[in-house]
Amino acid sequence: MEISLKGRSALITGGSEGLGKGMAMRFAQSGADVAILARRPEVLDRAKADLKKVSDRKVIAIPCDLLNPKATAEAFVDAENSLGKIDILVNNAGTSRAKPFESVTDAEWQEDLELKLMAAVRLCRAALPAMKNRKWGRIINVLNIGAKAPRAEGAPTVVSRAAGLALTKVLASDGAPHNVLVNALMVGIIKSAQWERAFQAADKNDNYEDFIKQMAKDRHIPMGRIGETEEFANIACFLASDQAGYITGTSINVDGGASPVV
Repeated sequence: MEISLKGRSALITGGSEGLGKGMAMRFAQSGADVAILARRPEVLDRAKADLKKVSDRKVIAIPCDLLNPKATAEAFVDAENSLGKIDILVNNAGTSRAKPFESVTDAEWQEDLELKLMAAVRLCRAALPAMKNRKWGRIINVLNIGAKAPRAEGAPTVVSRAAGLALTKVLASDGAPHNVLVNALMVGIIKSAQWERAFQAADKNDNYEDFIKQMAKDRHIPMGRIGETEEFANIACFLASDQAGYITGTSINVDGGASPVV
C-alpha cells in the first residue's frame, strides 16, 4: 500500500533529531510540506538540510522553546503562515526523565508537565479550529509505553505521558464529528539520539550496535532487538494519511512486544 500525504502540511515538535526527524523525513517523502520545531537552531538547520536531500517538498525549521507559551503560540503562527495550513500536528517533544518519586522536585514536576502535556494542549488548541473547519485533520501524540504500564521510579515522565493518553481520548471524541482524528503512538525502545547520548555517557568499550543489542536483552524485548526509527515513522505516516480514515481515539504500541498492556 502506497501512503500519500500529497497536499498536506505537517507540524512536528522535537523535529530536529531522532523520532521527530524520522517522521519529518517520512512525511516529506510521502508528499507533505513539513515544519519542524526544536530548541537548538544549529541542530534544526542540519535536520532541514537532510530533509531537503530526500524530498523537494517545502521544509521550514522554527527554533522554539515549548516551555514558553508565548514562543509556542508564535511558532505555530509562523508555521501556519509559511505552509498555508496545518493538516497534521505531531506532538513529539519531550525527554524521558525518570527517577525515584521522593527525589522529584516541584520544579521538575512542573517542567515535565509543561513540556509534555501543556505544550501539546496549546498546540492542539491552536490547530483544532481550522482542522474542524476544513473537515480534515490528524493529531498524533507521541507518548511512551510507561503511560499504560507505569514502572517504579518512572516519575515524572510516566505521569505526564499518562495525561497525554487521556488528552488523546478527549480530543478524539471532540474531533471525530469533524473528521479530525487523534491517536497516540506509544514508544518502546527505538534507535534515536537519546540512546546515542546514553551510549556516550556510559563510556563503554563496546560499539553502539553492541550497546543496543545488549539493551534489547536487558529490557527483555520479545522481538530481541531495538526498533528502527523508520519503523516508527512508517506507523506515524499511516495514521496521518487518508488510509487511516476510520482510526481515532486509540493508542498503538511500537515496542517489539515489550509492553505488558495492549
